[in-house]
Amino acid sequence: MSSLDAGFYFIEDENVPMHVGSVLVFDGPVPSYGDVIRLFVSRLDQVPRYRQKVKALPFHVGRPVWVDDDHFNILYHVRHTAVPSPGGEDQLRNLAGRLFAQKLDDKKPLWEAWLVEGLEGGRWAIISKVHHCMIDGVSGTDMLQLMLDFKRESVLPEPQEWKPAPQPSTLDLVVDGVRDAVVTPVQHLSALPALARNLRSFNEIVDFGKTVLGSLPGTARRLVTRAATSLNGPIGPHRRWVWARANLAEIKQVRKAAGGTVNDVILTAITRGFRDLLEKRGELTEGMVVRTMVPVSMRKADQHNELNNRVSAVLVNLPVGEADPVKRLASIRAQMDDLKSSRQAAGADVITNLSNFAAPTLMALGSRTAMRFPQQILQTVTTNVPGPRIPLYMLGRPLVEMFPYVPVASTIRITVGIFSYLDRFTFGINADFDGVPDVQLLADGIRAGFDEMVALAAEAEEKTETAQKVVEAKPAAKPAATKPAAKAAAKPAPKPRTVRSTTKAAPKTSVNGVKPETTA
Repeated sequence: MSSLDAGFYFIEDENVPMHVGSVLVFDGPVPSYGDVIRLFVSRLDQVPRYRQKVKALPFHVGRPVWVDDDHFNILYHVRHTAVPSPGGEDQLRNLAGRLFAQKLDDKKPLWEAWLVEGLEGGRWAIISKVHHCMIDGVSGTDMLQLMLDFKRESVLPEPQEWKPAPQPSTLDLVVDGVRDAVVTPVQHLSALPALARNLRSFNEIVDFGKTVLGSLPGTARRLVTRAATSLNGPIGPHRRWVWARANLAEIKQVRKAAGGTVNDVILTAITRGFRDLLEKRGELTEGMVVRTMVPVSMRKADQHNELNNRVSAVLVNLPVGEADPVKRLASIRAQMDDLKSSRQAAGADVITNLSNFAAPTLMALGSRTAMRFPQQILQTVTTNVPGPRIPLYMLGRPLVEMFPYVPVASTIRITVGIFSYLDRFTFGINADFDGVPDVQLLADGIRAGFDEMVALAAEAEEKTETAQKVVEAKPAAKPAATKPAAKAAAKPAPKPRTVRSTTKAAPKTSVNGVKPETTA
């Protein structure tokens, strides 16, 4: 198990179950439980981790290891339930919230799936839970797609016979763990000269330093801004889970009018949600921010089949104290541009990988302590997982929507997960049950954030169209007439004008003795 995966495993306790999840809603008819079981069995060969469990070493002398579960039973992991028909969204959300709050059994493979019947309109759902140490958001989408098809026609391959590999003895694992605790840091240290040799120029050395240090000034500036620390607090065992929706067309409309990326617009809408939540609580002040951690996938194109976590993170201040949505978007856009230029995500990944130098016992202690120690740096986590833009099917039934679940931990009581599918975005907002009884205000505020930005974008478009119509309606200047000009050209040139002398001539005397007027 990698150091990051082990960290997710170590920080779990009864109040902090560390699994990610999702709710997938399908159009009917509802498949039989047996068909769903056969579907999962037919795909398990492609995800061997789903038949493995975690084996921790005594006193954590080594990292936990993955071993085959010799008592694996698919019926334990794929379960069947229903809501009272016709079940609406509230019933499905409440059921999912209760299931997500329950900790996975760490004596078995760390995943579950529930077939849910009884939804209105003949629909049905799959609720899935997978421990964070098995999977990160991006690779999670890849593995989820193994259960889904790109075509309506579904052909299930015959399941292959599976036999669990013999488990290593505890003594062997302890010996391997001690060796790993000693050898791994040495290997990382010995790799540094090779890394230095591979840096072929001074510019590359400077660039490598920027990877680690370039993000620090921007991060420091964001950390000193006053945050809404009232959102932090202790976490209990129960959860409230709600959701919101948006669509790609309205996000593109906002981008066209105000600029930024899809993520910039999404974070701006989430900012409005937190602003409404704090305002209703009477805790909103000018200049206040909600600091969020935004996970970033560091997985390369050829690493999507690796079953481990390859994530880093950046810190973003959501400007909840700003009343103007245009200025909120501009603030977030400026921060994200700065994060990209300073390569904070790459720097964070380097720092995260330094945990490979820690002995597993210290890492276990450090992970648990860090998550339990009261901290006011972060107020939330916001993670966006891109999904496919083409329709997906399970057992011939079309996937309609999918909603994400991201765990809460430490003193962070609220997380926001985002899925994109087809031309839609769905937001799964997870919150501590007792600490955030008003979480629906956040969900409604996110939707209101999109509405206000779309309205402003429409207003800007209308002004642009009106100005264009005025320009088009304005009469053009009359062109110079060609015919008179031709006549003028045909006239003979006028005789040169005689220039009169400015010298005064002697006045002439008329016959009656009066002098005539002269021109000077």
